[in-house]
Amino acid sequence: MIRINLLPHREEKRKARRQQFYVATAMVSVLAGLIVFLGYSIISGYISTQDERNEFLKREIAVLDKQLEEIKRLKEQTASLLARKQIIESLQRDRAEAVHLLNEMAKQVPEGVYLSSLKQEGRRVTLKGYTQSNARVSTLMRNIESSPWLENPQLLEIKAVTVDKRRASEFSLVATITRAAVEADKK
Repeated sequence: MIRINLLPHREEKRKARRQQFYVATAMVSVLAGLIVFLGYSIISGYISTQDERNEFLKREIAVLDKQLEEIKRLKEQTASLLARKQIIESLQRDRAEAVHLLNEMAKQVPEGVYLSSLKQEGRRVTLKGYTQSNARVSTLMRNIESSPWLENPQLLEIKAVTVDKRRASEFSLVATITRAAVEADKK
């Protein structure tokens, strides 16, 4: 029988396989490194792009914040000017109110009723005076109720007093000025 030694041939195949394995391992390592580098580059690019977007947004937000502050300041100025305008309009509206009130009181006070004081606080008018008859006070209240400038008369008190050695009634009543009539007359 013939014996053939195949050991060197197998050894060469093993060496070739080992070498192929090392080459394949090196190629896979290089390929893996290339993939990692490529992935890192792509992700880094995305991050830098997003950072640029974020910086752009921060700049734009800063510009908008300045504009919002300017708008807020303008709104405050507008509100202040509107408040001033309303005060001026109120003063203009109320300017002739005292004249109308005195004119109306001259028309509405019946004969025999004497006013000792007339006081206005806002829209509220307080009348104090004397009369010989309580019926004249009720006439005054009816006249005030029918007046276009005054409304809602309320008698606060009426009491008997002596004026110049005569018996009289001292009264105090409150009425409200009607501003709707004033505004309607202007239109």
